[in-house]
Amino acid sequence: MGLLSSKKAVIGMALMIVGTLAMLPGTLPNSAQVMSYAVVVGAGALTLGTWLVGTSEDGRPV
Repeated sequence: MGLLSSKKAVIGMALMIVGTLAMLPGTLPNSAQVMSYAVVVGAGALTLGTWLVGTSEDGRPV
């Protein structure tokens, strides 16, 4: 069973992409304070997406 056949894995991959893109503006030099909050939101989305992909298959997650 592939990763793209599981709805949970597809949502997780989308969250990982969105989380990564949300963190990029906050890492630039001279970014505004609001962009620092985007780093926190992006990290949360990246963590949740990673968890969803890791637990989408049967068996013990590594």
